[in-house]
Amino acid sequence: MNPTDLLQKAADGIRLTPAEGLELYQHADPNRLMEIAHDLRLRKTEPGVVTYLVDRNINYTNACTTDCQFCSFYRVPGHPEVYVQSKRQIGERVEELLAWGGTRILMQGGHNPDLRIEWYEDMLRFLKSTYPEIELDCFSPSEIENIAGLEGLSMEQVLARLNRAGLDGLPGGGAEILDDAVRARIAPKKTKTAAWLHAMRIAQRLGMVTSATMVIGFDETWEQRVASLTRLRELQDESLAAHGNGFTAFIMWTAQLSHTNSLGRSRHRANYGADYDEYLHTNAFARIYLDNFTNFQASWPTQGLDTARRALFAGANDFGSTMLEENVVSQASAFTEQEPRMSVHRLHEQIRQAGFTPAQRDSRYNTVRRFDRVMTAAELAPVSIPTRLNGVEEPAANFLPMASL
Repeated sequence: MNPTDLLQKAADGIRLTPAEGLELYQHADPNRLMEIAHDLRLRKTEPGVVTYLVDRNINYTNACTTDCQFCSFYRVPGHPEVYVQSKRQIGERVEELLAWGGTRILMQGGHNPDLRIEWYEDMLRFLKSTYPEIELDCFSPSEIENIAGLEGLSMEQVLARLNRAGLDGLPGGGAEILDDAVRARIAPKKTKTAAWLHAMRIAQRLGMVTSATMVIGFDETWEQRVASLTRLRELQDESLAAHGNGFTAFIMWTAQLSHTNSLGRSRHRANYGADYDEYLHTNAFARIYLDNFTNFQASWPTQGLDTARRALFAGANDFGSTMLEENVVSQASAFTEQEPRMSVHRLHEQIRQAGFTPAQRDSRYNTVRRFDRVMTAAELAPVSIPTRLNGVEEPAANFLPMASL
C-alpha cells in the first residue's frame, strides 16, 4: 500500500500492520502525519482541554550497579556522592507537594545493592499511612527486577508485596527501545525487553497504574522503533482484554547526551541523539500506530516548552506534570537544568498559549479540576500546611543534605 493510501487508512482510524506502519513512518509527509495525529487526538480526548498532573519526582537513591551509558545521575556503590534518602527527607518533599495541591509522587532510583525489599515496604507503608491522599507511583520494571534478584524472588512476588505495602502504580521508566539488540549496546546490564513487558503485565493484572515510554536517539533503526511500539500495542491489547487495565498513557522523549554520560562523550556521539522535528514526527506516528492508547504526554522537561506546545498539535493531549523536583534528565543538560521546576501557574500559561484550557488530573486521568477561568499566580500558589513529620527521624549522617539533591 502506498503512503497516500496509508495516510487515508490512518485518518480513518484503521489499525496499521507493522509493515504498513513502517512504510507510513518512513515515507509519509511528517506534517500530514501530525495533522492526522492531532485529529485522532481530538476524537479520542476532550478537544479543547489539555491535562496535567501536579506531582514531583523523588529519586530516593542514586547508587546503581547497572552503568547505563546514557545516564548522568547514578553513582557506583561506595562513591562519596552516593545517597539514600530518609523518611524525613522524602516526607518533607511530599509535604511541599501537598502545599501545591499535588496528588502523586513518582519515586525512582538506581539499582542499589544495599536496599532490601523490607526497606521498600517500610517506606511505602510510611508514605501511605502518613499521606493517604497521595498516589504512590514508584520504581520501574528494572528496579523491580533488581529487587527480585537480590531477594531470590520472582517479580510477581516482589510486586505483590510492594502492592500490599501501598504501591499504587509502576511507571514505565527504563523502556528506552524495547529491542534487545539496542539494549545490549546502551545498557547491557539492564532489564531485557521480555522482562520489562512482564513486569508491566504483572502490575496491570494487580490493578496498578502503568505508563508506556520510549526514548529515541540511540542509533536504533526505523524498524526497531516500530517493533518497540508494536510490543507496547500487543501488551495493551492483551491487558485490556484480560482485565481492562492497560497503560494509561504513552510518553516519549529523545536521548539526553552530554559530557556527563558515556554516550555523550563517545567518539561515536554523532550517531546518537534526535532533534525536535524527529521527536514530533515520532510522537505523531505513535498516536496513529498505538490505536489502543488514549493519552499521549508531551515531554517539556526534555524537549523544552516550545516543542512541548507543538506536540499538542502532533497527537499529545497532556502536558505532563509540574515536576516540582527532577534530578535525572537535568544532570544530562536537559531543559530542566535551566528550568528545574514548573509552577502550576506557569504550566497553565503554556497550555493557554497553545490555545487550550488546562485541567488538573490524577494518575488515571480522572479530572481533579478544570480551569475555565484564567487564574492568577497568587490563586495557584502553594498554601501553608501543618507538618505530619513530628517524631520522624532526622537524616542519618551519611545522607546528603536536601539542598544537594
